Amino acid sequence: MKAVLFEKSGLENLKVSEVKDPEPGPHEVVLRVIESGVNPIDYFVVVGIPVKPVPHIPGAEVYGEVEKVGDHVKNFKPGDKVIVYNRVFDGTCDMCIRGEEMLCRNGGIMSLITQGGWAEKFVVPEKNLVKVNLDPRLAASLPVAALTSYHALKETGVGLGKVVVVFGASGNTGMFAVQLAKRMGAKVVAVSRKGWLREYGADELAEISNVRQVVEKVSNGRMADVVINSMGAGAWDASLSVLGTKGKLALFGTLTGNEVKVDLSRIYSSHAEIVGTTGGSRAELMELAGLCSDCKVKVYKEYSLEESVEALKALNSQGRDGRVMLKIS
Repeated sequence: MKAVLFEKSGLENLKVSEVKDPEPGPHEVVLRVIESGVNPIDYFVVVGIPVKPVPHIPGAEVYGEVEKVGDHVKNFKPGDKVIVYNRVFDGTCDMCIRGEEMLCRNGGIMSLITQGGWAEKFVVPEKNLVKVNLDPRLAASLPVAALTSYHALKETGVGLGKVVVVFGASGNTGMFAVQLAKRMGAKVVAVSRKGWLREYGADELAEISNVRQVVEKVSNGRMADVVINSMGAGAWDASLSVLGTKGKLALFGTLTGNEVKVDLSRIYSSHAEIVGTTGGSRAELMELAGLCSDCKVKVYKEYSLEESVEALKALNSQGRDGRVMLKIS
């Protein structure tokens, strides 16, 4: 089969090669990979995060069709369309028992501590699969982009009447945070210039320069109940400036930096909460397959397996407007 792989870090070392087709273990499934979303984790895997094994195949967000199943696989058969829950988990630690597999004491992220899905075929444990019947681009966006936002919204208690501010609203996770927050009954302020976000559920658009004024208007002065910051340090001060009394600020990205100055009095005096989140659980991914079955995905450009370097470069392009996707078969 064809696979995108590298032996040394760096975009210049990424290439398409012929590798041996995978065979499933007793509890594993071999997928024919159809589509993958391109995410920052894929870029960092290629350019320098320590990974194993080497040579290494990137690709964290996978949608495909079951091609072959192991002898003890019970719930899947050839032809099933599936998405991959991309966390390695043992199922026995305290985090897994609580249903928080993304925090497994002995786990990690597929494509970082295992081979990824940027290949014509991908072998996956049965327990990591969720059946879907969705558009390929949407299906491929659920395991990372949508799940990350959904988990953050649930962790912060988004619900009817809440005011939610989404920084990075036109990005991979942001477009889903806007849609899902609206479906949960919130009033949504999208921090972006992209007008198409109104069609995705944004009640108001704002820029960082005027976001406080917009949120004051939407909230009748009480400010945001929940702020979603997927950008990191670049949106830190603005995030805190719009956070209301007993508000919750969820963080899950550091694209604009990971170090900030904290005014502790600003946080404790308003009973604010800073909530770190990462990924989501298997149960949440299953919920998303139904809840987000008609979600929209803004796609900037779709690339082939052979164009994976161009796809990763496009991820950081100033002109990108929407998701970068990799169509594999």
